Parts: sequence; structure tokens; C-alpha cells
Amino acid sequence: MACPVADQKVAQMKVFLTGGTGLLGNNIARQLFERGDQVVALVRKMPADEVFAGIDAEFVCGDLSSQDVIDQAIGRCDAVIHSAALIHIGWQLLDESMRANRDGTQVIAQAARKHQKTMVHVGTVNTLAMPPQRLFGASASGSFAVADERTPLTPETAQVPCAYVLSKRASVEVVQQQVAQGLDARIVHPGFMLGPWDWKPSSGRMMLELGRRTYVPACPTGGCSVCDVRDVAAGTLAALDKGQCGRQYILAGENWTFRQLWHEMAVRMGRPTPVLPIGPLIRAAAVAYGNVARHVTGIETDVNSAALKMASQMLWFDSSRARTELGYSNRDLSQTLDDAANWIRDRFLKSNS
Repeated sequence: MACPVADQKVAQMKVFLTGGTGLLGNNIARQLFERGDQVVALVRKMPADEVFAGIDAEFVCGDLSSQDVIDQAIGRCDAVIHSAALIHIGWQLLDESMRANRDGTQVIAQAARKHQKTMVHVGTVNTLAMPPQRLFGASASGSFAVADERTPLTPETAQVPCAYVLSKRASVEVVQQQVAQGLDARIVHPGFMLGPWDWKPSSGRMMLELGRRTYVPACPTGGCSVCDVRDVAAGTLAALDKGQCGRQYILAGENWTFRQLWHEMAVRMGRPTPVLPIGPLIRAAAVAYGNVARHVTGIETDVNSAALKMASQMLWFDSSRARTELGYSNRDLSQTLDDAANWIRDRFLKSNS
């Protein structure tokens, strides 16, 4: 079935939002409210007052498996933004990740199709093909290899098949299947986001750990596409308003090495900058430590072979499609890093200063 033609945006929309307590979801909620839309947020339990402070949000209690709750809520809204996800970069929790990310998306997308609501699904650049590693290095023009929505997914360009990557890729496939059956949906793929309202924190954990430690001697050898969460939130709303049905949009930013990123974060957190790359010997020692910890506790730590391998890849992306079709733009990363550091410091480190 062909995609329906999207109507022009109507002011004062009521938007069903998942993941509103997370970094991106909370910024989306704030921007929806600022532009006059009503936020209907799915929450597992009532959040602390500060999380939605300044937002006139309606809360619907349930999780991504609450089909009846979700169906009723979406039925009385005008649009859907699905931002919630279980994020675990590791080999364990695949079943849990599939239930949350794949099956939860199925519940959301089916309800959106049933009630004929426009949907934006928040994916991740980690589901996409990365630049072929053999192309890395400066070209004659001084540029470096990047990937976009059209880069072929091959064994060479596939990212680490960990729980997060596989389950989020499956969630995109779910949305595409629903689009084929008539759902009006578009998919956005954020890069590595930093910024304020990182309550848990999520990507801000990297900055938080740098701030807590006196010295971090080594950093990953890979790279990422760093962007401001506020710009990604604006891009997500632009996809809702004027994105094409079935279209995928990368919402990334500046392509930096982790060495460059960690240096800038360490400076802002008042800590010495890392001086060594995490090479094979350090990776082997870290994986051994993680394996021992997993054996003792039964829980896979953040230090595991999947996470370390992902951190050694150059995950650099091009957002040209989103810039052209959605008007997506990125602010100066210095502002992003300053604001992210201030948020982390004020919320998590103030008592230690």
C-alpha cells in the first residue's frame, strides 16, 4: 500500500511521546511544549517533578508492552514520536532488548497505523552501515570517509552485532513493515548526542566518568558523529512536520575521533586529558576484567568486548539529506560541550565540588 499524503501541520497538536524521561525524549517534550503542542507521555511510573518541570504534560502509565493503554492513548492523539529504547552495548540482554526495542516498536507502530496517526520512529546511526574501514585516512582533498542513508550494509560495513545494534535494527524493520501496510512514518537516526536534560545520564555518562576520575590515561581509538541533543530534537520535529513517509534521516553532527572528544570533555571537567589510545593490550586487559566481573556478579559490565570494539570503529556520518529536506542544522560544538558539562556538573558533581 502506498504511503498516505501527509496533511499540513495543524497548530496545537496532541503528540504521544515515548522515552520522555530520556535525554532526547525530554528535549523533544520541551520543544513540543514550547511550540504550543500538547505532550502525552508514556511513563512506567510517575517521574520526579523536576524531570518535566516547565512542561504541561499529560502522563499515561504503562510500558512498551501495554497494548491497550498505548492503543487508547494514541487513538486520542494527533501524532506519535517513539523515542524510548533499551540501550545495552554488550552481548547479554539480547532477549530483553528485542522485547523492548523490536516488540515495543511493533505495539506503537500497529496502534499508529490502526488510528491513522503520523509517526516518527527514533532509530540510531548504530543500525546503519558505517564507512568502509579500508577507506579511512585523509584523501587528496583532506576529507575522510563518511556514511549516509545510502551506504550499503555489507559484512565489511556492518556494526558490532551486539544487543543494542540488533534490536534497534529490528525496530526499524518493524516500522518499514508497517509502512508497507499503510503507516505514515518516517525514521530518524541520531548520532552521539550531548546536551542538557540528561537525567539518567545517558551519553553524558562519558563526561561524568571523566569528571569523577582524577586521571584517565587512555581513550578509545575510534570516532563518532557528535551532535547537540537540542538540534536532534528539532530535527525530529521537522521530520514529523515535513518528512517523507518511509524516509530515513541521519541527524548527526561533527565527525570527531574519541581522542578529540575526550580531550574537549576533560578540559571542561577540569581533568587531565587522556594521552594513550586503547590499543590491543589495554583492550585485552579491559575485556579480561569485564569477564571476571561478569563471572562474579552475573551481570555484563559496560567494559566488554562489544563496547570496546564499537569504540574502536570510526562511526562517521553525513546528514546532508536531513539538511536539505528537513532544514536540519547543528550549532557550534563548543556550546554543546559547555552546556553538557554544566548540566553534568550541576546535577551530578555539585556535592563533590
